[in-house]
Amino acid sequence: MHKDWPDSEVILKVENLVVSFEFESGRLPAVGDISFELRKGKILGIVGESGCGKSVTALSIMRLLPQPSGVIDNGRVLFDGKDIVGMPVEEMQNIRGKKISMIFQEPMAALNPVHKIGRQISEVYRLHFPEINKKEVKERSINLLDRVGIPDPDIRYNEYPHQISGGMRQRVMIAMALACKPDILIADEPTTALDVTIQAQILELIKDLQEENGMSVIFITHDLGVIAEICDDVVVMYAGRIAETATASDLFKRPSHPYTKGLLSSIPRIGTKRKTRLSIIKGMVPGLDEMHEGCRFQNRCPAVQPLCKVQPPQIAEVSENHFAACHFSETTSTLFDINTKNDVKIYGSGLNDGNESLVVSNLKMHFPIYGGIFRRQTGKVYAVDDVSLKINAGETVGLVGESGCGKTTFGRCVLKLYNPTSGQVSFNGNNILKMRQKDLRPLRRNMQMIFQDPFESLNSRHTIGDILEEPFIIHKIGTPAERKKEVKKLLARVGLQENAVNRYPHEFSGGQRQRIGIARAIALKPGLIICDEPVSALDVSIQSQILNLLMELQEEMNLTYLFIAHDLAVVKHVSDRIAVMYLGKIVEYADAETIISSPLHPYTQALISSIPIPDPMRSSKKQVLYGDVPSPSNPPEGCSFNTRCPLAYAECKIHEPALKFITTSDKAEHMASCHLVK
Repeated sequence: MHKDWPDSEVILKVENLVVSFEFESGRLPAVGDISFELRKGKILGIVGESGCGKSVTALSIMRLLPQPSGVIDNGRVLFDGKDIVGMPVEEMQNIRGKKISMIFQEPMAALNPVHKIGRQISEVYRLHFPEINKKEVKERSINLLDRVGIPDPDIRYNEYPHQISGGMRQRVMIAMALACKPDILIADEPTTALDVTIQAQILELIKDLQEENGMSVIFITHDLGVIAEICDDVVVMYAGRIAETATASDLFKRPSHPYTKGLLSSIPRIGTKRKTRLSIIKGMVPGLDEMHEGCRFQNRCPAVQPLCKVQPPQIAEVSENHFAACHFSETTSTLFDINTKNDVKIYGSGLNDGNESLVVSNLKMHFPIYGGIFRRQTGKVYAVDDVSLKINAGETVGLVGESGCGKTTFGRCVLKLYNPTSGQVSFNGNNILKMRQKDLRPLRRNMQMIFQDPFESLNSRHTIGDILEEPFIIHKIGTPAERKKEVKKLLARVGLQENAVNRYPHEFSGGQRQRIGIARAIALKPGLIICDEPVSALDVSIQSQILNLLMELQEEMNLTYLFIAHDLAVVKHVSDRIAVMYLGKIVEYADAETIISSPLHPYTQALISSIPIPDPMRSSKKQVLYGDVPSPSNPPEGCSFNTRCPLAYAECKIHEPALKFITTSDKAEHMASCHLVK
C-alpha cells in the first residue's frame, strides 16, 4: 500500500499482521492480515467502532498484548527496518518507551494511584537514563509538566493522580510518554473520556509537540471529527481488518467503503436541521466468535451482494494512495450520502401547546464539606447555584456544559433524588420539593431518568425481564402475566429481541444496555424523562441509533425531555431550546438554532468552537479554552468564568453578571450573563 511513498519516508511498517486470543473454547482471531505504513513526522489516524481491533493493533506494535492469551500469529512490524515482532525481550525494552511510547485511554487506570506524579515521571528517566542524578531528574520532570501545560508544575509534581482533573491526568500521561523524546507516539483514544473543551486542548498539545519534536504519531479514536482535525493519513478498521486507507483529505472527500460512508453519515453535525432522522449503520460489530465468511461488514451493509457472503474482499487501490476492501466500492457511491438533507422532522407532539410541564425556580444544591477531628462543616460545594428553568410539555430542553458544571446534580434535584438546599421544582403544578415521600411516590411514575452508564444503573444480578418488570411491581400494576406481556412490548419498542428477557446485563453491548435503560424509563409511560448523557459513552454509529429512538419515542408518547450532555452538536440536534451551564449557573439560554448561530456568552462560543468538524477542509483554528473548571467549593469572585475567559476585564473579577434578556432582531427569547453583552 502507498506504493508512492519511498522507504526513506516510512518509520514504521506493519505487514500482514495477524493477532488472535486463546480462550477455553479455542483460538479466536482479533486482527486479520492488516498492513499499513506510518510516515516520518506525520500523524496516522486509526478509526473504527469499539471491537474493531484498533487497540489490539497498538498493543501488538508495543508487544504489550495480554499474556498468555494474546498471540501474534503472523506478520512483521518493521521499525527503522528491524522487525520488532521477533525481537528479544531485552532489546524490545530499550525500544518501548524510549523509541516508541504509548498513552492510554483512561489515565486514572494507567497511573499508579499510590505514587505521586513526580515519582511516576521520574521512573521513566531512571529506567532509560540511569546515569542522570536525582536533582536533574526532578528538574527535567517539572520542566516536562510545564511543557505539557500543567499549571504550577512544581506543586503538581508532589500530588497524587486523584488530586488533579481528568484533562491534567492525560497531560501527565503525555509527559511520561514524551520523557525520552520518542520517534513514535501511539495515542490510544486519548480524548474519548474528556469534555470537548479539554479534548481541544489535548489535540492542540499533541499537534504542537509532534511538530516541535518531529515525531510520528499513531492516533487511535472512534471520532471522525478528531481524525479530520489532527491526522495526515487514515486507516479505517472494521472487525479486525482494514476497510479503507487514504490521506485524510481524500478519505473525507471521496470515501469508498460503505462502512466509512456509514460512519460519516451518522455524525450529528452542527449545521444539519434539528430533529431530523440520523443515518444509521444497523446492527453492531460482530464479536470474535461471530466473524462471517466473506466480507465481515456484510450483515450491516445496505449494498450487500451474494459475492460478499462467500468471498472476503481484497484491499485494492481505488485512486492514488487510496485503498478500500470492497467488491463494489465503485458502485456504492450513493450510499449514506453525507450531503443528503433529510427533511422528515420528528417533533414532540405537545411542542406547540405552550403548557409548562416542569418549572424550576431559584434552585440551589449546596453540599456541606466536613473536616477536622470533630467533623465540623468547613465549607460548601456550590454544585447548583440559583438556577431557574422552564420546559413545556412535549419539548426537549438541552442542558450543556463541561464535567463539574452541575448538570447531573441539577437533573437529580429535579427528580428529588437529592434534597435541594432551596428553591422550587414544580412538575405539572405540583411542588415536589414540599411533598412527603408517600405523596411523591404516585408522581414518580411520571418522572423517570436515563443514566449515562447503563451498566452501572442496571442490576447485574437480575435478568432483563426482572429489571423491566420491577417498575410495574413497585407501583402494583397488572398481574404477573400482564406484566410479562408489557415487558415483551417494551423490548420490541426499543428494538431488542424477545429472548432478551432471560439474559443478564453483561451479555449485551453498550448500545443494547442503553436501549434497556430507555425501556425501563418509558415502562410506566412517564411525562418527563431526564436524559443524563445517554449517548456520551457510545460509538457514533450506536449514538445515532439511540438519538433516533429517543426522538421517535418523544413523538409517539408526547414525552418531555431534559437532555443533559457535553456535546453541543448532539444537544442541538435533539433540542428545542438549550441552556448552557457553567459552575452551577446558567450562563446562556435560547432557542437551539439561536444558540448555535448567534452565541453571546464567551463560554458558549468556546464550546461551539471546540466541536471537531468531520471535514479536514473546514477544520479551522480553534478558540481553545485553557484551564479546567474551577472547584465548585471555591468559585471565583465576580463572574464564575473570569479565570478562563479570553475577554475578561476588571469588572468581571469584581461583580457577578446577572442572567438577563437580550434584545435580538427577531425578538426571540435569548438570555445571557456577561458584562460584555448589552
